[in-house]
Amino acid sequence: MPNSLFAGFFLGFSLIMAIGAQNAFVLRQGLRRRHVFWICLTCATSDAVLIAAGVAGFGALVAANPVLEQAARWGGAAFLLWYGARNLRSAWAGGSALDSGGEGAGAALLPVLLTVLALTWLNPHVYLDTVVLLGAISAQYPNPFVFGVGAVLASFTFFFTLGYGAALLAPLFAIPRAWQLLDAFVGLTMWVIAAGLILA
Repeated sequence: MPNSLFAGFFLGFSLIMAIGAQNAFVLRQGLRRRHVFWICLTCATSDAVLIAAGVAGFGALVAANPVLEQAARWGGAAFLLWYGARNLRSAWAGGSALDSGGEGAGAALLPVLLTVLALTWLNPHVYLDTVVLLGAISAQYPNPFVFGVGAVLASFTFFFTLGYGAALLAPLFAIPRAWQLLDAFVGLTMWVIAAGLILA
């Protein structure tokens, strides 16, 4: 049982830690200290649902259904292109710096959660990583459920560490130029991922 748990944790962690649209958004909100708990909880809970579906055998269904795969691919690419353009426009305009308004400042909770849900559920890679890949690998272990628990723990660990750990970088992002660079990085990351989906 411990082997299944540790394997699920380390594989799940290695898949989640790659830089992507969702992680970049969590980092940005963590730097601004806006709705960090709810964003991290939403990301980790979404992963938990997808991992549970994969462990339960749903991964085979997704892999065998080209309609679902294509819908996720093109919908995700369109959203990432739009979101990337928004960040690149912000980088071009400049003038932003880390405000000191704290958790209540800025965008309301609902729009922020809708954005993070879109970044999560419209990203085909999340289905490949959580539902298909983790679901398939879990079947190779004596206790797939424990493997899945390990992967879920990895998701919660990663997102809360990223969200709250970002605050350590707050002094750097009090400089407007740092925000421009971050916005440019996030925007280009979104576009690279979108291009990968379109060209796949």
